Amino acid sequence: MIQLDEIQKRLLKEVADLHSVPEGAYNIRSNGEALGRVSTANIEIVPKTDVSGIDINIKPGTKNESVHIPVVMTQSGLKETVYNDFHIGEGADVVIVAGCGIDNCGPGDSEHDGLHRFFVGKGAKVKYVEKHYGSGNGSGKRILNPGTEVYMEEDSSMEMEMVQIKGVDDTTRTTKAELAARASLVVRERLMTHGDQKAVSIYKVALNGDGSSADVVSRSVARDTSYQKFDAVLTGNAECSGHTECDAIIMDKGTILAVPGLEANSVDAALVHEAAIGKIAGDQLIKLMTLGLTEEEAEEQIINGFLK
Repeated sequence: MIQLDEIQKRLLKEVADLHSVPEGAYNIRSNGEALGRVSTANIEIVPKTDVSGIDINIKPGTKNESVHIPVVMTQSGLKETVYNDFHIGEGADVVIVAGCGIDNCGPGDSEHDGLHRFFVGKGAKVKYVEKHYGSGNGSGKRILNPGTEVYMEEDSSMEMEMVQIKGVDDTTRTTKAELAARASLVVRERLMTHGDQKAVSIYKVALNGDGSSADVVSRSVARDTSYQKFDAVLTGNAECSGHTECDAIIMDKGTILAVPGLEANSVDAALVHEAAIGKIAGDQLIKLMTLGLTEEEAEEQIINGFLK
């Protein structure tokens, strides 16, 4: 049985909604080492031999199963890079829960970088949840740089939920995807920065097959003097449909940059980008304050609802 201290338990709850060791397949990583690993009959987790990381092999036809691969870091000054590959068999339907939580109470920067590659078989369905969280009162930074590559075969679908709400000082999230015929990708990003934090999100999606589609939507809040950049490029190489959207609230002296990119290489590619950046509407604040909330409480209510 895995033994978790209170900080590890709190981090796992924040990034993977885990209150205890999960059922099914899992790989829990703590401070650069495997804390626990379990495979099942349909989901095999194998450590890599050449670099730090794991291979997750999901058998064709696997249904209603999940795999958890959270990372927690409590050691100040630790820096690591991890490579994880997911091989999802034809016709599978699975949930994958990742995420990283860093509690840094020391003077050194703590950094977790990772590359997740997904090879999604024909007709397979994947829901992927990745949450980032930082805490600790040390002067060292909490740094996360996740890279994601998605390769989708015909008739496959993937839904990605990318969440970062608190405590991460510096992050660059890079996501690349290639879609074959009738493949579908949906991305929902939720992000909040505060203090002098920086967050960059880069999405590059190639719609290569007829009937492929992508919908990439980011909702974010920039507070204090924090900085955000949302850079999304859709490339339509066939009869396809694509949509990107940045919907952001700017507060205090925050900065938000939205960079749209659409490239159509087929007359049948239909691509759309939307962006809206603005402050909290005054009438929303007044309405909530008439119900007895302070201005600060009203702001929090609006932000919480916006990021749901």
